[in-house]
Amino acid sequence: MKFSMKDEIRSDDVASIEHVMKSVDADAKVNVDIGTRTVSVDSWLMPEEFLIAFADEDYDVRIAEA
Repeated sequence: MKFSMKDEIRSDDVASIEHVMKSVDADAKVNVDIGTRTVSVDSWLMPEEFLIAFADEDYDVRIAEA
């Protein structure tokens, strides 16, 4: 699944985003692309579960690809 970030991703956001995604699924593979403002997550969980984690950390995202 892929999420599109509304705001720019700064290099110091990458570790925080990865941590938030792994708090939902510790086994998830996370790839943060600063240039395209996308976060790819390889997980068996539903995208909505990750949306909640993004919202809890005040990240404004939408599902770009389920």
